[in-house]
Amino acid sequence: MNDAELRARLESLHSESFGWALACCRRDRDDAEEVLQMTYLAVLEERARYDGRSAFRTWLFGVIRLTASSLRRRRWSRRVLLDRNVHRLDGPAEHVSLETALIRDDRASRLKEALEQLSVRQRDVLQLVFYHGFTVDEAAAALGITPGSARTHYARGKARLAELLHAERRP
Repeated sequence: MNDAELRARLESLHSESFGWALACCRRDRDDAEEVLQMTYLAVLEERARYDGRSAFRTWLFGVIRLTASSLRRRRWSRRVLLDRNVHRLDGPAEHVSLETALIRDDRASRLKEALEQLSVRQRDVLQLVFYHGFTVDEAAAALGITPGSARTHYARGKARLAELLHAERRP
């Protein structure tokens, strides 16, 4: 599909696309406009490519849904990070001994290495649940998978992580 055809298709579906973007953005008009702009840019820059396996409209609505989901996750992550770190901006500094700091760094390093050995899905579910406070069902929604699949990845990921961390401690 050439650029002119692509632009014509996007234009013909604009009203429907905006309605879908509104639904994906919980009726927030500003967010819907941003999502649609991000979607159009991704399509026109060929970061999202139509491969013909489904109807163009179906594909476009999927890109809009994923873009909206990505925007929500980024904003949520920023809020969580700000909420968790606001005390660092104006709170008293924590005094930690060098030994305690080294132990924390070692534990964090071992955990990071173990997490990197998990499958991407397992790691994503565990990070959303443990570090971002999601429930398993919320993690499933954020990742676009079924709750049952998320529960499976969560259980297997926890078991594998425990196995990796326990194996590290053995002589």
